[in-house]
Order: sequence, then C-alpha cells, then structure tokens
Amino acid sequence: MLTIGTIVMGAADVRRAAQFWAGALGYVPRDGEVDDGWTVLVPADGGGPGLALGRSVTPVQERPRVHLDLYAADAAEQAAEVARLVALGARHVDWDSYPEDPDFVVLADPEGNRFCVIDATHG
Repeated sequence: MLTIGTIVMGAADVRRAAQFWAGALGYVPRDGEVDDGWTVLVPADGGGPGLALGRSVTPVQERPRVHLDLYAADAAEQAAEVARLVALGARHVDWDSYPEDPDFVVLADPEGNRFCVIDATHG
C-alpha cells in the first residue's frame, strides 16, 4: 500500500518558505540545512509526511487545486493558531466562497500559497 511521504510546494524563495513552514509546523530541514533550490522539511519528532519546497517561477494559483488543511483541536486553538501564523508572515485571504458558518480560515503563506486552518470540532 502507498502512503503520502512528502507534500511538494513551489516557492520563489525557498529559504523564506522553509523558515515560515518550519515555524508554522515545528518541522526541521531533513538534511540539516536549507538549499536555495530544493529542501525537504520533516516533523521534528519524526512522525508524519514531509513538506518539500522547490524553487518555482510559476505564479501562485488564486484557487489552487491542491492545498494544505491544518487541523486545530477546537475553535480557540484555531483562533490562536491563525494569529500565530499571521505573526510568522501568513496573511488572511479574502475568500468569497466561505459557507455561512465556516469551520475553516483561508490563509496564504509568505509566498502566496493558500492553506486552511480547520476547527476539527466544528459541526
């Protein structure tokens, strides 16, 4: 059976992206350092998929077909994590497709890649 080993995202500035995602997820560079063209971040505790960041010159998709969903334990943790991620350099995305009572907040990393922070206990 296959498992997800690494999720790959493009970045114009791999070092900046690696700094953000390492801080956001508590990940560390797999090889101990970050390269300008390609790096893989892994969970510091060793469990879970890696996040690979590769140099890309293509524009960020405004409505990406694939994105990360980051789960928070409840609404309070979701709010705290959104604030922490914004302090790390994420920004809120003016998302026109929010349902009436959303369980998610759409953010963009410093590169503009969209991701969601989900309240796992919602509804």
